[in-house]
Amino acid sequence: MSSASRARFATVPGDERLTTAILSDSLDASGLRNQVLQFRLAPLVAGSRILGRAWTVGFEPSTDDNPTDPYGPAIDYISGIRAGEIAVIATDESNESAFWGELFSAAALGAGALGVITDGNLRDTDKIVGLGFPAFSLSRRPIDYRMRMKVVGVGEPVRIGGVSIDSGDLVMADDDGVVVIPKSAEPEVIRRARERATGESTVLTELLAGETLRQVWDRHGIL
Repeated sequence: MSSASRARFATVPGDERLTTAILSDSLDASGLRNQVLQFRLAPLVAGSRILGRAWTVGFEPSTDDNPTDPYGPAIDYISGIRAGEIAVIATDESNESAFWGELFSAAALGAGALGVITDGNLRDTDKIVGLGFPAFSLSRRPIDYRMRMKVVGVGEPVRIGGVSIDSGDLVMADDDGVVVIPKSAEPEVIRRARERATGESTVLTELLAGETLRQVWDRHGIL
């Protein structure tokens, strides 16, 4: 899917109260119980939080090389990212190389991207942190992907941590993990999440005031 042909989606709902835990509970309540990645992708900076639309790409093993334009497909992928999107990179948990670094981050940041999520490795991690670009990954490794891996399936559905992610899906990552909200379920899930965020705030206030867990559960049905 080219960046020019893919559908445009509504602006991401901005709400600082939302967390992956709240979204996970709201997905459960909507009957979608397998939308959280099965493993945690660690943020480079603790406390990082991103909520945006996925712009997907896959990598697979390859020793092929194009000496005149070895990074062309990756350049095209990053050139297609839009403001408010998150680079979502599926590698099948590869440890062959890094898949993202400082200069990719700078280009994505300049385009208005919100961050990167990958089940592979990052490199230049101190420099990515210096740019203030939120990044979540399985691990880190300094090796270039050239003649080790290649770009496949730009803008196509990918699978990370047992969850299918399509371009345009709403994705959130924070210290707890990564949650994916399918486009078709987004209005209902976001509505439930906002209601839960309000309810949790009330419950927290009551607990701190001395109410018991049983009392707040019986009253609100939220824990």
